[in-house]
Amino acid sequence: MPVSSALIFASSGNILAIILNYFLGFWLYKKTKNKLKSSKIGRKSLVYGHKYGIYTLFLSWLPIIGDPITLVAGLLRINFFIFIFIAASARFLRYYFLSFVI
Repeated sequence: MPVSSALIFASSGNILAIILNYFLGFWLYKKTKNKLKSSKIGRKSLVYGHKYGIYTLFLSWLPIIGDPITLVAGLLRINFFIFIFIAASARFLRYYFLSFVI
């Protein structure tokens, strides 16, 4: 398989997965917002999430913590277009650099 085809297939599958994670988090917000807002730690985490949430998306390319970051992005209701731009670019660049290594 050519490297460009592998890059396209791997990136598109991964981007579809982060979109699913985002919408799962978006849906979970309706279920958890009262609980988050009622506890001290929950309120503090929401404040930090809204303050630094976009910046943590730059770490979404990491293998183990990347998927939970994309789920929390949906939970925090980060703008979807900003989310896609940052997270999808990070995932694509990960596979792009891996294609040079391998």
